Amino acid sequence: MSEGAPDIPHRKLVPGRLVIASHNAGKVREIRALLGPHGIDPVSAGSLDIPEPEETGTSFAANAELKARFSADLSGLPALADDSGLCVEALNFEPGIFSARWAGPGRDFGLAMRLVEEHLERAGPEAGRDAHFICALSLCWPDGHVETFEGRVDGTLVWPPRGDNGFGYDPMFQPWGHEQTFGEMEPEAKHAMSHRADAFRKLVAAVL
Repeated sequence: MSEGAPDIPHRKLVPGRLVIASHNAGKVREIRALLGPHGIDPVSAGSLDIPEPEETGTSFAANAELKARFSADLSGLPALADDSGLCVEALNFEPGIFSARWAGPGRDFGLAMRLVEEHLERAGPEAGRDAHFICALSLCWPDGHVETFEGRVDGTLVWPPRGDNGFGYDPMFQPWGHEQTFGEMEPEAKHAMSHRADAFRKLVAAVL
């Protein structure tokens, strides 16, 4: 069930173990921090030897649901999956759902950021640098019930990247209304306003 589905009550998540369906250490760390106050005992898919499924969806929500279902099926526990990425308006919203793939098999986001910058340079001086992050969070129970919530944060891209905090494309993303990139912000400041935090607020309001 997606966020905003009419006249269908959300299912409440009871305290206990929950699989974070990700092998991305940065995502796991952020989701653990967001779950901390809610009586949930998060365990990563990697620590349970649950492999990463092939992401065959055509949207953030579809990929998040696919990953959550996979981990819930294999673990017998509720599972929370995140699919998120950077959408650059001048690049027809790429890299989008392929954000991790731009980093290559070694997950080299320094490389990924350089590729984004190279694509913008090829687009010419008239190309804008507006971009946004999207995060879809899907929560799936072992019986197949799923709920999905989406968050967004808008900003602009800077070059060269700035800051060593965060992960992924954070050092080149400066949210609107702020002078620091996500890579320069302290984790608490980013958690207060990020795309993941936006989606998480909606999830908490609905299921916790």
